[in-house]
Amino acid sequence: MEDTKTSLQQQLLEAGVHFGHLKKKWNPKMLPYIFAEKKGIHIIDLNKTAESLDEAAAALKSIARSGKKIMFVATKKQAKEIVAEAARKVNMPYVTERWLGGMLTNFATIRKSVKKMQSIEKMLNDGTLENITKKERLTLQRDKDKMEKVLGGISQLARIPAALFIVDITNEYIALAEARKLNVITFGMVDTNSDPTKLDFPIPANDDATKSIAIITSYIAAAIADGLQERALDKEQEVTDEDEEKEKKIRRLEADADEEGHRGSRRRTKDTGHNGLPKRRTATPGHGGRRPQQKHP
Repeated sequence: MEDTKTSLQQQLLEAGVHFGHLKKKWNPKMLPYIFAEKKGIHIIDLNKTAESLDEAAAALKSIARSGKKIMFVATKKQAKEIVAEAARKVNMPYVTERWLGGMLTNFATIRKSVKKMQSIEKMLNDGTLENITKKERLTLQRDKDKMEKVLGGISQLARIPAALFIVDITNEYIALAEARKLNVITFGMVDTNSDPTKLDFPIPANDDATKSIAIITSYIAAAIADGLQERALDKEQEVTDEDEEKEKKIRRLEADADEEGHRGSRRRTKDTGHNGLPKRRTATPGHGGRRPQQKHP
């Protein structure tokens, strides 16, 4: 276990996860996660990062195993593609272009926009719009593309997610505020200029460097993938248990039928002789039999 932890810390070190912001930009609430100051730059304690990362991973694994959705949020340039790819790998929703106000707090309206986008796409593909002009078709295509860019990552999200994983909570403050308002569980990378107390599961880390973002996001996605795999195994076990229960029920019914058959056989044997013929009843006086004649003196 210790070797695994050391290995993780080494990977975090090589990815530059420990580099924070200039001291003058720091948030005092990050003090518990700061190891030292070097040339005016705060250095993040990678022991704390590894611990926080493991805690977050365990919680996310549990959420994924329960079948709930986890939304990835990262709109800053260096994080977009990394986060989108990680989310797609585990089939989770993501927002990497622009956070629309109300994406969570006004989810019903956002769903309507998603359905409109899907409707336009369907009509463009199934020939419904064959009779419209080329200009009208291009206009619809542009509208669809614009919506796809912003809403494409959440097109399969039917309800508010159970959790958010955010890269740079200072940049994504609107998403974080909406999640907190709705009591959505929050996970996120927090640099030395951020307030970790705003998150349920803060992960102290450099949220500006591509390598740092990649290693943290990859670790998070791997935990979610493990949770999804365990969920699949749980479902297989449920099916197996159901099949076994059905088999037991069938065996019980067959046993009951056999027992009933044996009872019927015993009744028939009792009423018949060993040769299968009905037993002759012996007449008994007073029970319908013939009375013996009395002799008179």
